Amino acid sequence: MPLLNGLEATRQISRTVPSARVLILSAHNSPTYVEQAAAFGAAGYVTKQTTAGSLCSAIRVVHRGGTVLNPGPSERHDDCLEKPPDEAKPSIRIMTELASRDVEVLQLVAESMCNKQIAAELGLSAKTVEKHRDHLMRQLNIHDTASLTRCAVAAGIIEVNILA
Repeated sequence: MPLLNGLEATRQISRTVPSARVLILSAHNSPTYVEQAAAFGAAGYVTKQTTAGSLCSAIRVVHRGGTVLNPGPSERHDDCLEKPPDEAKPSIRIMTELASRDVEVLQLVAESMCNKQIAAELGLSAKTVEKHRDHLMRQLNIHDTASLTRCAVAAGIIEVNILA
């Protein structure tokens, strides 16, 4: 997604419309992504490798008010991963506490954009972007752009594709 990743979109939807039931269909099968999805308010998480029947089942479960949070292609609804946000890993907790704009800025920083590019992309001034960047560094206790990028990758805000 161009300006927003799926986790941040989930967080914004959950905050804006608390009654919304978000089901994420993702290429990621990492338990960390599932934990983040739950922390950001997703009611469901299935991977793109899931079967059509399992996807339909997940949609029905989430629609009825249930929760389906499964990593990996061998998804079974009885081994759902459910962890409240307060039990999530510290990096996930920190990411859920960041403001939406900070997460957007972090994503664009991690995608190698400079402050002027981020400002143009988000319709902000470069000075405002700089303030968001400083706030991120203080809140995350990070002191350089490379570490911000590593944090964004570890938190699942951006995906790193390594070519073999």
